[in-house]
Amino acid sequence: MLLYKNGARYNSIGPWLKDHFGKRTVKAAIDAGFTCPNRDGKKGFGGCIYCSEEGSGEYAGTVERGISTGKKKIAVPVKDDSACSTPAAQITSQINFIKEKWSDPLCIAYFQSFTNTYAPVDHLELLYRDALSHPDCVGLAIATRPDCIGDDVLDLLQKLNEETFLWVELGLQTADDRTAELINRGCTLAEYDNTADRLIKSGIRVVTHLIFGLPGEDRDTMLRSTEHVCEKDIFGIKFHMLNILKHTAIENMWSSGSVSLMTRDEYISLVCDALEIIPRNITIHRLTGDSPAELLLAPDWIPNKRAVLNGINSELKKRGSVQGCRLARI
Repeated sequence: MLLYKNGARYNSIGPWLKDHFGKRTVKAAIDAGFTCPNRDGKKGFGGCIYCSEEGSGEYAGTVERGISTGKKKIAVPVKDDSACSTPAAQITSQINFIKEKWSDPLCIAYFQSFTNTYAPVDHLELLYRDALSHPDCVGLAIATRPDCIGDDVLDLLQKLNEETFLWVELGLQTADDRTAELINRGCTLAEYDNTADRLIKSGIRVVTHLIFGLPGEDRDTMLRSTEHVCEKDIFGIKFHMLNILKHTAIENMWSSGSVSLMTRDEYISLVCDALEIIPRNITIHRLTGDSPAELLLAPDWIPNKRAVLNGINSELKKRGSVQGCRLARI
């Protein structure tokens, strides 16, 4: 059985980045004031049923909003009309905090909140290049929807990919279109497949998000989603247990008893099953998520992130498993 560096049992993105850049490299989460076509009426209203009011960006950048870069503003869908700090300024704020723990790290600007390609392309370029202007920034990670990368955006991403380190995160969550309709995702598996293929063909790294525990999905359904995304030459994958947050549509479903959640042990077992069928070259960006304590309703085990990660490592060791071990003899 072939282990990863330092005896690791899966291909974690942290060590991968350190090898790639030669030193510790962290992500600085950016809130650039975007909204989502599933919120502003283009595709729908209210967003996905589990999505928070901050578009999964509670820990991003700044509490202020809007776009202010010192250049002429361009019309762009945003959450409100107030002003916010620039991406570079948000990086400065976060990197100063990070340096209290780690000396002199590099950073990747992580455009996290809502849909970060949902704007005119000249405005997107202004934002991305502002982030790259920060002296500690060595690349971009851009989270978006599969249905929000038109040809003009793809051209920009190709140009940036030639100039800097880049990956694009696509929120798929599930490969089952019936579940996608239930969670109000607003885009289809075919749209994900098409966008992922276009990005990969262009040489752009793709990271795919999956949520375990969505309503109506069993273990086989969730593992089929994992298998589906791994059929493509993606760069990375993110797993997240379904969280029930206050002020989300799924809160009422959970309160009424129509949504059941996995126990910590069940989630750990499922994640290990998934890791065993992921090719060794795919980087693992997340195995469990973070939610603010003031918003989280369930599961009650989510805040103890260390216990979840330790449980995954312990279960893999108990099984004698590593990432990809069920794909071929290694």
